[in-house]
Amino acid sequence: MTPEMERAFAVIRSEHGAESLSRVERMLEPGGGGPRHPLQKGAKWILPGLSPTPWHEPYAYPELTPVVEALEYAHPAIKDELNSAWAAHREGFSAYEHYLTRQEDWQALYVYRDGALVAESAATVPTAHKVLQEFAVDTGTICPLLESHFSTLLPGASIAPHCDLWNFSINLHLAVDIPDGCGITVADETRCWREGRCLLFDYSFEHEARNDGDRPRTCLLVDLWHPETTRAERRALVVLVSEVRRLMADV
Repeated sequence: MTPEMERAFAVIRSEHGAESLSRVERMLEPGGGGPRHPLQKGAKWILPGLSPTPWHEPYAYPELTPVVEALEYAHPAIKDELNSAWAAHREGFSAYEHYLTRQEDWQALYVYRDGALVAESAATVPTAHKVLQEFAVDTGTICPLLESHFSTLLPGASIAPHCDLWNFSINLHLAVDIPDGCGITVADETRCWREGRCLLFDYSFEHEARNDGDRPRTCLLVDLWHPETTRAERRALVVLVSEVRRLMADV
């Protein structure tokens, strides 16, 4: 670890206890903190002690229930605003750039990015912006290391099997506009989105998606802290990932 990380970790331990970062420290040891599920092999970091569960019940966690309820309740307005943005403000969408690839047939309209809400989204998709502000950003459940965006797969598009970088955040999908012929597979289990409802899964497990329908498929994706992480761990993980990104940018 860098001196900056060491100092930050020391402050966190002083406030939360000497053992508060033990799982983060084990994660950084050679071997990545212990054994992992075979379908998590592609992830960079696996925080030990988190339930190795690919699919999660969206209403299973009191911390996450408010944002799930709010998004599902607001779905009609969110869908109307998304369709208006797609028709009148297509320039706000861009080819999605995953850390592994960039896809023209996978379009994104960002609501939260680089640790803050995207100001322009308050005008184009105000309901999603407001719900995320109140129920994810203000409550600290959103993972500031990642993002929230409307994810639009064009007809015939697919997302190849891959693992994301870590397991200490999980991905919430609000199914906004779903044609027939769409599906998502996580750890070899395929499910279909139900319009107006949420799915929640651990994207450190291998996953893929497809749109075999006749119109675009759109979900609102929100990266949330894994509910089994602690406040101390979240602070440390922000320090860790931010420092790694800074060092990579300097290379």
